[in-house]
Amino acid sequence: MYFLYNLLILITWQGLKIAAIFKPKLRLFVEGRKGVLGFLQDNIREEDKYIWVHTASLGEFEQGLPVIKGIRNAYPNHKILVTFFSPSGYEVKKHSEEADLITYLPMDTNDGVNTFLNRVQPVLALFVKYEIWPNYLKELQKRKIPALLISGRFNAEQIYFKWYGKFMRQALGQFFHYFVQDKNSKTLLKGIGLEEVSVSGDTRFDRVSEILKRDNSLDFMNDFKADKLCLVMGSTWPEDEALLTQQADKIPEHVKIVIAPHDIKEDHLQALQKSLPGKSLFYSQIQKADLSSAQFLILDTVGLLTRVYSYADIAYVGGGFATGLHNTLEPAVFGIPVFTGPQYQGFKEAEDLVELGGISVVENGEAFIGELKQLFDNEQAREKQGVINSDYVTAQKGATEKILTYITSHLNI
Repeated sequence: MYFLYNLLILITWQGLKIAAIFKPKLRLFVEGRKGVLGFLQDNIREEDKYIWVHTASLGEFEQGLPVIKGIRNAYPNHKILVTFFSPSGYEVKKHSEEADLITYLPMDTNDGVNTFLNRVQPVLALFVKYEIWPNYLKELQKRKIPALLISGRFNAEQIYFKWYGKFMRQALGQFFHYFVQDKNSKTLLKGIGLEEVSVSGDTRFDRVSEILKRDNSLDFMNDFKADKLCLVMGSTWPEDEALLTQQADKIPEHVKIVIAPHDIKEDHLQALQKSLPGKSLFYSQIQKADLSSAQFLILDTVGLLTRVYSYADIAYVGGGFATGLHNTLEPAVFGIPVFTGPQYQGFKEAEDLVELGGISVVENGEAFIGELKQLFDNEQAREKQGVINSDYVTAQKGATEKILTYITSHLNI
């Protein structure tokens, strides 16, 4: 089976090289991997001990960040290498100071795996959430390098639990230990004979809880919001923005609105601005504008949304109509009501908060504006719904401590 898998990987890699000629994102994926081994050759010294953390993309990096920070504190003499599978994660975090080295993960070929591991020689490997690469895991086990899966979450529909999933089941079985988010995941893993499983919870709760400890103040938001109520629409896609633009004339003038689109290409931003009634500004224009007179502020940049959420009285999180729900925990931690679209299944925290009443689900613009107006008119209802969210986040903290306790007490690295 490994022969067929390796053949498929090689064919896929050649196909990606061809497709990269026509698609810029795939070009980053392909071109970025060409320099990985040279980068490692130039930057890794034989005397250093490396702990390797692999993340698929930006979300998994943020999920693994509390553990990365904890490892740095627990093992100050070790180095940390972070690898990304996706360009969207690597391009944003390639200069992060949270790790000593950050690069792409070479493709899961025999040659790529062995060259990578020969150069890095990690003493520990951490894979965040879902990344299961058979050749990497097989070689790590062969070399007796412990590999841990952290913040894993499994469901019965995944290939590991199907009659035809033997190969991937064997790959999954090569982890040294599994830290999963919930009891159902543990039950599923035990059902296929994997006993080294701990229910630790999700490290994202530790990550978002750290947000409350930092300075989230922004001068431009102080000027924009002033003493008004504020709605922040974060990580929005066109389907999300349509909820607002089609009904925006029904929003009271005393409500300020910040929109942080997922797509910040100029043509999309210009079309979005034209669809809004009243005065609107882009973040890039704030130095020359009277912020207090504008009702809409469009963030045509990245990296500010989390802090902007701290100014929200209500938040809407995008992606719940077709593209995949974005992070609802970032606004929830601030103890405010959260709205999203109807496709939130598969996101445990969203499922939980919808059931508890902290997240409101809307199907169309009319329902969205109607529920917004009710909450804006009822401070007590806003506070009640917000407390549900903040209490939920607080109750879920602690996964990072469980993982670090295991590493420091069970592994000699």
